[in-house]
Amino acid sequence: MGTDENSLFSPLSPVRVGGMHPFCERASGLTETIIAAAIEVHRDKGPGLIESIYEWCLTKEFELRGLTCVSQKLVMIEYKGFTREEPLRFDMLVEGCVLVEAKAVEKILPIHKAQLLSYMKLLNVSLGLLINFHEIKLTDGVHRLILPGANR
Repeated sequence: MGTDENSLFSPLSPVRVGGMHPFCERASGLTETIIAAAIEVHRDKGPGLIESIYEWCLTKEFELRGLTCVSQKLVMIEYKGFTREEPLRFDMLVEGCVLVEAKAVEKILPIHKAQLLSYMKLLNVSLGLLINFHEIKLTDGVHRLILPGANR
């Protein structure tokens, strides 16, 4: 990844929606590295900032740790026999197998988890992390989600 702010976006490449949700073997081990990176950002910045600052810092921390991440992909939307290619923006897809959603909210709500699960389904990613940076202790704001039907 480059060092300019455009490095958050990679060229759009299509991802097919539907079918099985293969479990990325590396995803489970990667979560530890992702959470450690988030802790480092939180240690440096603390709670109380806006989400975009945490996202940018976390992206740079991933870069420093040699991890690739993208924040936009083309997905194929299928509905009752119709298909449409659509650009989908999300926070961070790390190493192609863990979707990370950064939040800066007082409390994680069910809709936050539902949104992450919907994006995981569209991207065919079985593991997601919802990280709320508005916690005194960051690990209290980390939620790990597994897409239903994954890892079968």
